[in-house]
Amino acid sequence: MSRRERSPSTPSSPREAKRQKLEAPLTSEDYKNGIMLAPMVRSGALPTRLFALKYGASLVWGPEIVDKAILHAERVVDPVTGVVNYNGKSRAIWSTHPIEKPYLIYQIGSADPELAVKAAKTVMNDVSGIDLNCGCPKPFSTSGGMGAALLTTPDLLCSILTALRSAMPPEISVSAKIRLLPTQEDTLKLVERIIDTGVSALTVHCRTRNMRKTEKATIERLREVVEFVEKMGKGVAVIENGDCLGYEDAKRVREITGAHSVMIATAAEANPSCFSPTPLVDVHRTLIPSYLRVSRYLGNHWANSKFCGIQFRGNHVQNTRADEKEFKDKFAKAKGYDHMDDVAGDWSQGKAEFEEICGIIEAR
Repeated sequence: MSRRERSPSTPSSPREAKRQKLEAPLTSEDYKNGIMLAPMVRSGALPTRLFALKYGASLVWGPEIVDKAILHAERVVDPVTGVVNYNGKSRAIWSTHPIEKPYLIYQIGSADPELAVKAAKTVMNDVSGIDLNCGCPKPFSTSGGMGAALLTTPDLLCSILTALRSAMPPEISVSAKIRLLPTQEDTLKLVERIIDTGVSALTVHCRTRNMRKTEKATIERLREVVEFVEKMGKGVAVIENGDCLGYEDAKRVREITGAHSVMIATAAEANPSCFSPTPLVDVHRTLIPSYLRVSRYLGNHWANSKFCGIQFRGNHVQNTRADEKEFKDKFAKAKGYDHMDDVAGDWSQGKAEFEEICGIIEAR
């Protein structure tokens, strides 16, 4: 992936004053030869994205945010940490930090071209790409005609992408994430229409709308899709999503599918260091304490940090399953960061650990 740099802007913190660089826009090439963090509701929070970048994720997708939700949010920058919060009535609807901007894709849930454009314009100064969710099968998305419902309304789907590409400046990439349709013929017809809207990348979740993550992804169907896209000659990247377990497994997935890159969801939800050739083991000792310290420093809402932390798991070397159960029981009972003092240790380390993450990301 090419080196990415941020555009000059008014510094939001003392640290930001040291980062005045020219931005290199995302292109189709930036979506190739990488391993990406998938958009995940709740699990794809700012701390998780930062840890994924720390351990090698090429790009990171934020969780799907419905278009109308972000339109009424108030953008507030924390003067100490630099965190950018888009606040709703009671808490942040979405949060980001300038350090992740060169690698950050904002995913929109929408069934309306005009609203999608308004939502994209609201956040475009804080992201490098806009992605349209065309694959979520959950009722909160499909009931409004969004997500996987768009697969059955291709005219609407493509009109949203066309509107986004027309409205966004060239330095903001536009992409889409879909699921496979029941037949390969229908899938290819839809893919052709999407590619013609001018997207830079297309992510294909290798399950149909009615399949769930407990069912094996049909990744072998993707090779024909990739070859079809390449024959169109527009250089669009095709990203595989479904059943990739991490850095090493991505090699297997790309060999089977021919995909330009691989996107990870479930494995990253369990261990955001899965993007590394040597992912962390004994995560209750090696990952979670640091994750909590950084989350608290950045002001991440406790309920979200708790949700994410409970999902973390990995191979055991020194820890036992009994240790893991005891830890999760404690996590489940905790009602705030202060209830995890004996796990997190010295909370003041959070700032230094965040600075370390920034340094690793900047070193790219």
